[in-house]
Amino acid sequence: MSIRSLTLNAVTATALALSALAAAAPTAQAADAEAVKLGFAKCAHCLPMALTPDLAKGVSIEAINFNSGNDVLTALVSKSIDVAQVTYLHYVTALDKGFDVVAISGQVNGGSEIVTAKGIDLKAGDWAGLKALAAARKAKGEPLRVAASRGNAQDIHMRGALQKHGIDANKDVQFINIPNPSDHAAALQRGEVDVICTVEPFASQIRSTGVGAHFALPYDQAAGNLTNLIVTRSDVIKEHPKAVEATVASVVALVDKLKTDRTVWVDTINKYTGLNKDIAAASLENAFPDYAIHKDSTVAIATMMRELKYIGKDVSDVAVKNIDYRFLEAVTKKPKSELGG
Repeated sequence: MSIRSLTLNAVTATALALSALAAAAPTAQAADAEAVKLGFAKCAHCLPMALTPDLAKGVSIEAINFNSGNDVLTALVSKSIDVAQVTYLHYVTALDKGFDVVAISGQVNGGSEIVTAKGIDLKAGDWAGLKALAAARKAKGEPLRVAASRGNAQDIHMRGALQKHGIDANKDVQFINIPNPSDHAAALQRGEVDVICTVEPFASQIRSTGVGAHFALPYDQAAGNLTNLIVTRSDVIKEHPKAVEATVASVVALVDKLKTDRTVWVDTINKYTGLNKDIAAASLENAFPDYAIHKDSTVAIATMMRELKYIGKDVSDVAVKNIDYRFLEAVTKKPKSELGG
């Protein structure tokens, strides 16, 4: 073999070796990154959390889908996952039960809608009519059947809105718990309930198929339209602060992305629910990306939940104490006063 051939072979081998090293570098970096298990629920404003692994830097996120926020919270407190997308209601409920949960970021708000079944002859927003109907049905011994997924944000949104309009959810109507929101449409179709406070995209599914009709967006109460919250445990923060910060960074990147690119959001809803893209797109009319953690509203929610006998004690102080803005501040370079604090 000539010297020229040997030189070319050596150069080629070196180039291939360098290419291999370059290709392996990201893999090695990913392997060195701390791993975080992140749980999220099956709803229009929850499902984008499935995109966080692709937006993560400095952390390896495994995004795990659950049927409901209750299931996600259970997985977090049992230490099956490290970070959870739940709701403000789950956060307050967990604190009431003495669980170790710490709020580290907002995500998406909105998504709640009250719908009525066929045969309930009420115009949208006719709260006086709903109150009169509930009273008439109660007097007949056939209470109005009002449903939600107990423990989810839609439950507290509904109860607060009913209370605001003079209807006691515990005395004036019959509450029916349907744990999985994806079952709401079927319950209406079978005539099992009269009114449901459901969550997107299932609200849009119900309206588009005609099994129910829009009544109200239940935001006229202390919780407003606040829905999703990202929480973790204090042991995760203590042992893996950099991984927590990197996870929050991926959520912030997600929120920024959702504000400008709803196509990927629609695709994610379609993938995880099987609902068509028209329904998915309609569901986003009632969704508001927001990574802030709203401290004052959290206190108002905790107060309302106690008044509604949803929780047994006042957890307002601990609800504020367990909001940790450090990671949002580090990622966004904003003070907590601009992040809901």
